[in-house]
Amino acid sequence: MRSQRRHVAAQDLIFAEGDPPTTAFLVESGRIEISTVQHGRVQVLGELGPGELLGEMAVLDNSHRSTSARALTDCVLLPIDRDQFSERLEAADPVVRALLMSQLARYRSALATLTRGGETAPGATAPVPHVDPGLDKIRLESELRLALERGDLDVLLQPLQDMTDGTIAGYESLIRWRHPERGQVSPAEFIRLAEETSLILPIGDYVLDRVCAMLVRLRERRDEPLPFIALNVSARQLADADLVPRWIARLAAHDLPPDRLRIEITESLMFDTPRIAQLLDACHAAGMTVALDDFGTGYANLGVLADLDFDCIKLDRSLVHRLSSSRGLALVRAIVAMARGLRCQVVAEGVETSTQYALLRDLGCRYAQGWLVGRPVPLRDVVAD
Repeated sequence: MRSQRRHVAAQDLIFAEGDPPTTAFLVESGRIEISTVQHGRVQVLGELGPGELLGEMAVLDNSHRSTSARALTDCVLLPIDRDQFSERLEAADPVVRALLMSQLARYRSALATLTRGGETAPGATAPVPHVDPGLDKIRLESELRLALERGDLDVLLQPLQDMTDGTIAGYESLIRWRHPERGQVSPAEFIRLAEETSLILPIGDYVLDRVCAMLVRLRERRDEPLPFIALNVSARQLADADLVPRWIARLAAHDLPPDRLRIEITESLMFDTPRIAQLLDACHAAGMTVALDDFGTGYANLGVLADLDFDCIKLDRSLVHRLSSSRGLALVRAIVAMARGLRCQVVAEGVETSTQYALLRDLGCRYAQGWLVGRPVPLRDVVAD
């Protein structure tokens, strides 16, 4: 079997300045000199040795070789083709990819200035202007940080109606961001971005502060009983050991009963069973209730529900929208029966028609949430009712 490794004798040229970027190499043994021609004279830029990459930059940005490489000693090189780089680069985080390409462009510019007084290297092509997804992501993250610092993120309330008597039992808090140039940014986009960074932690505290202030305002309106407000929790927040004590401290600072803050954990986090079990125990010890959100989206292992003592199960809107079929109706009926056996209340999300509402009420769902009941609105609209 022929070896893929390339053996190069001392003083042999590996590639020359201006050559096309056919491949890169991993230096397994030997020493290699990197040079360029400046004003007709060879200018040595450095040396590479075992464990270092050679020629990868031209492969990454598909530019002609900007330097020459010559073996100083006998060398063994492992070729790495363009597809290998492309696959890994495409799979990389867009921000990491943008940073890499930015550094590469900066290197090219510095090299051109060093060797040719700023002139373009032979065979080099001018960059084509475009909006890089990674740079756009970096820009959006910076703007999200600024919006958080300025208090420009909105927290809206969507009502949950008790179907036994038609009263509004509570609200779900939903964060929204109206960008000054982009308009309304999708929560899925900026929340996902926040979860990829440390931003989700201050955003969580930001929403908690707003929720506490909202509960105080509702108490001032003398609502009896005081409605609860649900707070969504992300995976990164679950890793914060001080999360529940911080909730309790914020509630106590506003003299609010803990049971007026309901915690919602999305079904996609169910794989982290030990951590969720700890959170449930801490919340219950403090007097807070916990709901399993988005139930039915395909993440939950039903066996886990026997070990996790949720107070409430929220049916995902996709199940509610299937009520018009006999199979969908049978599935929801079974889930409601299961929840009743687990002593869990059931909230149906995404209720949009009176037919859905009536079916869910007859099946034994306790609460309805959706556009039929009410859309997300600011606090001023809630207290104005």
